[in-house]
This record gives sequence, C-alpha cells and structure tokens, in this order.
Amino acid sequence: MKSIKYINVILTFLIISGCITQFIPETEENQELLVVEGLITDKPEVCKIKLSTSMRLGKKAVVKPLKGCTVFIEDDLSGMYLLKESQTPGVYVTDPEDFQGRVGHKYTLHINTNSSTSTHYSYQSLPMEMKAVPPIDSLYFERTLIADKKPGVPAKEGCQIYLDTYDPSGNCKYYRWDYNETWEFRLPFSVPVNNTCWISNDAVVINIKNTNLMSEDIINRFPLHFISNETDRLKVKYSILVNQYSLNEDEFNYWDKLENIIENVGTLYDVIPASVIGNISCIEDPSEKVLGYFSVSAKASGRMFIKEYFSGIVNKYSTCIEDTIFNNNPIPGLNVSIWILEQSYPPEPPLKVITYQKGCADCTVRGSINKPEFWDDDK
Repeated sequence: MKSIKYINVILTFLIISGCITQFIPETEENQELLVVEGLITDKPEVCKIKLSTSMRLGKKAVVKPLKGCTVFIEDDLSGMYLLKESQTPGVYVTDPEDFQGRVGHKYTLHINTNSSTSTHYSYQSLPMEMKAVPPIDSLYFERTLIADKKPGVPAKEGCQIYLDTYDPSGNCKYYRWDYNETWEFRLPFSVPVNNTCWISNDAVVINIKNTNLMSEDIINRFPLHFISNETDRLKVKYSILVNQYSLNEDEFNYWDKLENIIENVGTLYDVIPASVIGNISCIEDPSEKVLGYFSVSAKASGRMFIKEYFSGIVNKYSTCIEDTIFNNNPIPGLNVSIWILEQSYPPEPPLKVITYQKGCADCTVRGSINKPEFWDDDK
C-alpha cells in the first residue's frame, strides 16, 4: 500500500535492480519475457489486456509493447471474444457491446504472439472464475497533522482517506482496490485565459486486504490513500473514484508477493521477478516464465468529493512572478517565451507583471480545461 509503482515499472525495476559492481548472473532472465497486465469485470465497459516484453541486458532493461498479437477470451460456455489492438501499441481491448463478464462464470485468456517475435507463439491463462463483490459501504476522510521539522513551526494538515466494506455472505474475503483521483486547480493571476483546469491520475499503489482469519467478512477504516500538503490536490476541490474487486486466494498471494518485493528489495535478485508466479503459461514450453496476471472480478465503485480548507498546502505558483514592465512598448516573445500574469488598465499607469514559465500563465500545461462530466459544483 505504501509503494507507488506501475506494474510494468515494478517488473522492469526488479529486472534491472543492481548492486555496486556489475555482476550479471547466468539466469534465464536474459531471455525475453512476456509481461501481461489485464482485468475483466462485470461492467459494460472496455476491458484492457496490455502485453509487453521485458529483457535484462546488463544493468539496463529493454521493455517494449508487444504488437500484432491475436488476443481472445474464452468463457466456460464456449463463447469466444476477440480483442482489438487499440491505438496504443500493445494494448488490446474488448467491445462493450459484445463482451461483459458475468459473476459465476469462468474466463480464460488466450494470446498468440506475432511469429516474428522471439517469444513462443501461444500462451493461455488458467480458467478464472468471476466472483461477486460487495458494495463499498462508505468512503470518508480525516485530517491529519504533519509536524514540521523546524521547531516552533505550526503543524500542517494532510488528509487520510478511509474505506469501509462488508460482505454479509462471507464469500469474498480477499479484496483489492484501485482508484482514480481528480482535482481542480486555479492559477492565482487575473490575466491568463486558461485559468481553471482539472487533473486526473490513476492509482499506482497496491491496495489489498484479506479477512480470512476474521470472524466476519468486514473491513473498517482501511487506509486507502493519503494526500499530503506537498501537492495542491486539496487546494480547491478533490474527487476520488474507488473500485473494489474480489480476488481468489492465489491472486491475493500474487499481489501480496509483489508488494513485499517492492518494499523489501535492496540487493540484486533478493527475489527474482520470475518467482512471483502468475496464472499465465506458455503452451509450447510450460517452463517459460511469464510475468503478470490475468484478473477476473466483479467490480463495485464509489466516489467521494472533498471541498474543505486545509492549512499549509504548497503554493505551486510562488515563483511565477519574475519581472515587471512599466510601459506599453511591444514585448518581444510575448506568449512564446514571456507571458503576462497581471496588468493595469487606464487610467492607471501602464504596468505588466510577467513570467518566463508558461505553466504560470496557462493551466493546460498541467491539466485540462474540460470539466469532467461527473464534476458536481454543488458538492
């Protein structure tokens, strides 16, 4: 939960992680390995399967998308669903009008790689049952005080987001969460036209929990996400969309091992990535290592807005003002290398406050001026 890594970055890091001297052991990880990232749900949405290859070369790694593959999903009723490669190379997507997972059914991923690649031709996952998932009971936050390192400086405020959920049937037991966060920010100057923007980020943490040893399948105050005052997420308004998934025990153990590796790896091959066994194998050569996991789960979602004042939030625009011009002469490089932040108008004397940083005068450098459809100005 504390680690912040994309899964392909995780795997790449583990492949290239090294110590002081360049020791390259003789391992099978010199070969090109297939990396699979994929999730299908019971929602009428586009599901994605991301394919890439990763190979360690000395202390560097070559990670590249795997293009031109034939990818399809087979269900336990002999249904076959072909995925189409999207405009993003190596990302294969379902058609929501043709495919939607159903709870209680099993799904198998099949991959036929391009014959020009050095990897084997055919791969498939184990049949994965789609398990039901309970709804998210509640999302809420609490203010947290962050002590300053300097004595006598008042503590600042951060925000801890918590989650509660409960499965009265007691069938779920193994949970995973991801989230997408969106926040509004505004430039603190009057002249810029693009003054208000929104940023959205997907979660890049591993959030898992099991209730297997508890008397009830209930989770209270799960610390989902912490927002520090070192970002401007809470400056204006913030929203988080949380997705909850049900796992089987094998998949839970897969994510748990990944999380432990990220937190504990410190020397070359403390735990080599191929030791984190997924659910995908090569048909022609079952001994070949395949990285990643084909996930199948029902999905429950919940959204929360935060619009409150938090003290001590960083000001990302404190260094924007760089000069002042006291005349109406033409400004060379205006809106190319120089931007106006503030200016006076007649009958006041001519004055222009300028910056050399485009991001100070145009919020689209960081975000988008398009307000999200879900954005509720009343919340």
